[in-house]
Amino acid sequence: MTSSTVTSPRPDRPPRPNLAFRRLRGKRSPAEFAAAVRRAAREIGERVSCDARYIGRVEAGEIRCPNYAYERVFLHMFPGRTLTDLGFAPRSSVRGRRARADEEATGAHADRAPGTASETRRAREPYDTPDTQYPYDTHHPHDPHHPYDPHDDNEESDVLRRAFMMSGATVAAASLGPLALAHDAVAAGRPPRRAGAGHAGALEEAVRRIRLLDDRHGADGLYRRAAAPLRTAYALLDAGATRQATADRLYAGAGELAISVGWLAHDSGRFDDARSHYAEALATSRMTGDPALEAHAFCNMAFLARDAGRPREAVRAAQAAQRAARSLGSARLLSLLALREAGGWAGLADRVGCEQALTRAQALFGQGPSDADPEWMTFYGEAELEGLEAQCWSTLGDWPRAARHARRAAALQDPHFTRNLALYSAELADDLARGGRPDEAAGAGMRVLDLLGEVQSSRIHTMLAGTARVLLPHRRASGVSAFLDRHASLPRTA
Repeated sequence: MTSSTVTSPRPDRPPRPNLAFRRLRGKRSPAEFAAAVRRAAREIGERVSCDARYIGRVEAGEIRCPNYAYERVFLHMFPGRTLTDLGFAPRSSVRGRRARADEEATGAHADRAPGTASETRRAREPYDTPDTQYPYDTHHPHDPHHPYDPHDDNEESDVLRRAFMMSGATVAAASLGPLALAHDAVAAGRPPRRAGAGHAGALEEAVRRIRLLDDRHGADGLYRRAAAPLRTAYALLDAGATRQATADRLYAGAGELAISVGWLAHDSGRFDDARSHYAEALATSRMTGDPALEAHAFCNMAFLARDAGRPREAVRAAQAAQRAARSLGSARLLSLLALREAGGWAGLADRVGCEQALTRAQALFGQGPSDADPEWMTFYGEAELEGLEAQCWSTLGDWPRAARHARRAAALQDPHFTRNLALYSAELADDLARGGRPDEAAGAGMRVLDLLGEVQSSRIHTMLAGTARVLLPHRRASGVSAFLDRHASLPRTA
């Protein structure tokens, strides 16, 4: 077995200083730069214990490639750059050769039982980032992020998990494209090897990362990148799994990923693509008899139908979702589905039907959260309830009532979820403009413009453009001219 104290694939050569990283530090001291790294990590929900020594080791070239947590932080700090731009070696160069050599020596591991040490280790490797010491520290040779760990011998599992990961937390740096073996096999017309529990875990984590990035930044920069791992997910399904439990997780994960990718298409105005992805998820749910996935698929189909101008279809899809969800025991899920139904009734100009569905949604919401609530519903709180009700009243033309609910939604929204804060503020601006309060509308619109540097959502841009058109005749009202001028200076979206 190779010594666990190996610190470089070429120990006979001294490390090469990372001059690119040193230039990025600029005039800040290593301690000041380490503090900036820790702040950036907190901004994206990561935990790293970076200090001056770690920065010194990076600049000295001792750390040729950071672990996944540091990678996401660095790409968040320097949007648009790659690891290579930051002076690091490609991850494949510090892990790939080693993994392939070990795999050739030990044989294929695709059929290894889930209880073996390697699979257990691999299943959690890319997503556990304790960072209690320094990544790749030679005093911790078996750290799960160590690039030369001799136990790190299942390359395909590793790269597949990386293929389902975001490589950065900003839209500009987000990357979901498959980076290695499974994608290469699919592209070459070869089936990937049978999937194990680690692949299912990677798929589930991909869904979480997409949702997190969408909450913070919106869909426009994510959609095209997210479609590639979805293709890989379905290729893995076709290849089969080592165990039935793993197959069940793969089907559920692929269905949820299809819904997430569909939502990215939906929010960025690609309605036909969204419909196709949602239909794929619905078919998956029907094949596997998964009522939770079926309810989720119908929920999003109802939302899409409403936005696409098919309100009667929205009502039917929302009602189908409620039928699928009845056995799941989640009052919050049924509340959200009642709101989807209310949106359809509003589109049909059926005020009575809308009010009945809203009343049902509020009563169900009041029952509180439960352990049966689906993981994907973390966005659904009081702010979302108010925001969706605002949309219903806006559709019915009750602008003052819509504005009241939109104002509450914006006030209740956790500012960490930038996309929703911008959405509710845009809804408020539009309701105020159409309700004859142009000065307040301009103020709300300005707050949306302040957020657009962090959010890329065609939905929000479209709403804001509509508000600007309504405000054009009121240019002389307080603040309106400044809003219109600033809105007109926005770069045009594709």
